[in-house]
Parts: sequence; structure tokens; C-alpha cells
Amino acid sequence: MFLLASINPLMFFSKSDLAGQIIFFVLCALSLVAWTTMIGKYLQLRRMRGSNARFATDLASASAVTEIPVDKYPGCPYAELTLSALGAIERARTMSVSADSQMEHVLSAVERAFNTAALRYESKLVFLGAVVSGAPFLGLLGTVWGVMIAFAGIAMDNTGAASIQTLAPGVAAALLCTVTGLLVAIPAVFGYNYLLTKSKVMMSELENFSSALADRIELENFASALEPKSTTPQPTAAAATPGAPAA
Repeated sequence: MFLLASINPLMFFSKSDLAGQIIFFVLCALSLVAWTTMIGKYLQLRRMRGSNARFATDLASASAVTEIPVDKYPGCPYAELTLSALGAIERARTMSVSADSQMEHVLSAVERAFNTAALRYESKLVFLGAVVSGAPFLGLLGTVWGVMIAFAGIAMDNTGAASIQTLAPGVAAALLCTVTGLLVAIPAVFGYNYLLTKSKVMMSELENFSSALADRIELENFASALEPKSTTPQPTAAAATPGAPAA
């Protein structure tokens, strides 16, 4: 306990050379950016999941897919998939294509919207993965560089007074980079694994929703095709009445 209380990171930082200090500041900046990215990504996924749940509830209570106001759900992946599907239906009906061709257009539009939403789910996770992989190596680079400089200083000392007392401060200062790199990478790896798992679960939910949406659109189109079309009676020629002049 006394040894831990006597450790002063500022003292180790002051004994580091310029390269070690630069690596230390780079690692601190990476830590700040990594924490900001993890918190922002968590909040983004939570907002998206909440909006998806509200949209799914409103869609289940709607009598038809076309009746739900998609514009009321900005940034909602479920709403974006539905809007893309409705747009495909409108374009297919404008071109007067068959029902089978309409569903092909709908499935293609839903697949494109799904891929776009999947990119949003996995955005910024690549950076966290890079921090997890690169921070320990960057810290190791600072440590190896500091140890090399410390031994080089002893090798160039011609007084013969080199001892462990002169070597220890330089090695301890060099190890500061490794400790900082691990402090950056350890929280980032836990955050990365949690966010990656959460995004994969939400992508599976999105895939299930896209399949259910396509099935519902197909059933509604099939039901509308079976509905009898209202026919307007055509006007007929007036029956000849007594006394009417013959044509």
C-alpha cells in the first residue's frame, strides 16, 4: 500500500523523453475519443430501439401498411424500411406491372434499406476495434523506445557509475506508456464487445421485421386483388313509350 501511494505518474512522465511524452498524449486522446464513441453509440442504439418498438406497435394496430404515418418516426430503421417498401409499391403501380413484379420490387427495396440500416448499426465500431488492437501496441512502442534510450544512456556513460539506481527511473518512465495503453484498451474492448453484440441483436430484429413487413404487404395486395370491383351501371337506351315518335 505504501508503495502504491508513493508512485507518482507525473514523475514518470517528466522523466520520459519527447517520443514517450508524445505517445502518452496520443493514448490519452484515443482514450477520450473511445469513451465518447462508446457513450454516443450506446445512446444511438437505445434511441433506435425505442423508435423501432413504437413503430412496430403502431404498425400492428394499423389496418393497412399504407395507413401508418411513416414521417412521424425520423431516424427509425423500421420506418425507413416501410417507407422504402411503400415507395417501391407506388413506382410499380405507376408502371402498371403485375403483382408478382410488384413484390420483387418491394423485396429489392427492403433489402437495400436493410443494408443501409445495418451500416448505421455497425458505424463507429470499426474505430473502437482499431483502438482495442492498436492501443497496447502503441504503448509497447513507447516502452521499448524508452528502455532503449535508457540503456543507450548507460552505454554512453564513461564514468563507470552506471547502476540500477540510474537505470530504474528511465525504465519506469518507459513502462508508463504500456500502462496507459492497457488502460485505454481494456475499457474499449469491453465496450466494443457489448456494442457489437447489441448491434447484432438489433440487426436480427430488423431482419425479422423486414420479412414480416414483406409478408404483410403481399397478403394485403392479395386481399385487395380479391375484392370485387364496384361496377357502375351503364346508361341504357330509353324504352319506347306509346306515342313517342319512331326513330
